[in-house]
Amino acid sequence: MSQLSSRILSIDVLRAITMFLMIFVNDVAGVSNIPHWIEHTPADVDGMGFSDVIFPAFLFIVGLSLPFAIDTRLDKGKSFASISSYILLRSLALILMGFFHVNLENYNSAEAFLPYPVYTIILTVSFFLIWLDYPDTLSKGKKKILILSGIIILAFLALLYKGGTPEHREPLKPHWWGILGIIGWAYLITAFVYLVLKGKFSLLVLVFLFFSAMNVSAHMGLLKLQIPFVGSGSAITLMLGGVLISSLYKLLVARGKDRYFWIILNLSGAFSIIFGSLIRPLTGGISKIYATPAWVFICMGITTLVFELLVYLIDSKQKKDLFKLIKPAGTSTLTCYLIPYLLYSIFSLIHFRFPHLLNTGIGGIFRSFFIAFLVIGIVSFLEKKKLRLNI
Repeated sequence: MSQLSSRILSIDVLRAITMFLMIFVNDVAGVSNIPHWIEHTPADVDGMGFSDVIFPAFLFIVGLSLPFAIDTRLDKGKSFASISSYILLRSLALILMGFFHVNLENYNSAEAFLPYPVYTIILTVSFFLIWLDYPDTLSKGKKKILILSGIIILAFLALLYKGGTPEHREPLKPHWWGILGIIGWAYLITAFVYLVLKGKFSLLVLVFLFFSAMNVSAHMGLLKLQIPFVGSGSAITLMLGGVLISSLYKLLVARGKDRYFWIILNLSGAFSIIFGSLIRPLTGGISKIYATPAWVFICMGITTLVFELLVYLIDSKQKKDLFKLIKPAGTSTLTCYLIPYLLYSIFSLIHFRFPHLLNTGIGGIFRSFFIAFLVIGIVSFLEKKKLRLNI
């Protein structure tokens, strides 16, 4: 087995696979007569389906990437204030996008000035204008004008928004923070923890244990503490789990002891699944909706073991071309997440409907895989045109 390098290429591949599957499960949710193990499990049912593993995997992956992103900036001599600004702006972008997406769920098309699909398209375009990875060849003046245009459009959309029902109208408000918002809040806390502790592994372990204990205690009814915006800390626990794995990787590679990494990954993954299974009856069972500890640790263990397999394939055996087809989902992940909002809105505007065969059963499953590949194909095209989001 070849030596591992100081950069984990498999993180990009794991991110690509997870984003591809996130697009798939989001689409397959609209398909009828599919196996229950594929679907999200209802909140009050003790269990989880395949779809329930995807979001926690993404939180874990953000944690895997975090030490590399912050350490790179530290190595370049960036100040604490500069890195703090980077963390704040990145978190704010995710939280803001998540906030608007959540309110789309409550959009009142009957009373609003703009139809839902039109509002969604303009909203997504404003996100691109604000957070596009503009080329260096574009003048600073033009870049500022485009970003300012996006901000003005977003503010205008906030004013136009109408939510709720005719009997109970609601303004824009955080019903929940959405997938991007939860990632944003968890990233904000986790990144600052890593920065303040200067990536010291022993201290990171203590923080991980603190949030894990808080999550377990909250669901056992022993602790009433809820952190504002992130509840009982499930998202932070998952993200910190990823931080610990990549921090340990960097530590072992630096000391020339990367062979121990395989043993630790195996033990960590297995222990996490076993621990989650043991506390399952004590902490409200397995539930994604309630973010129970059993769900957190079982998903963390599964993701850890999948990550180990990818480290072996990608970083050790150099088989990265196996996942070349979905690579854009790992390099332009946020773009990939937003494209379906445009795609489904266009479908709605042109009154496009899939035939019945593709809305049910195996035909619907194939359709959802097709949608996932279609989205990645669009993102690949946009990458070639230098159009990708960067936060």
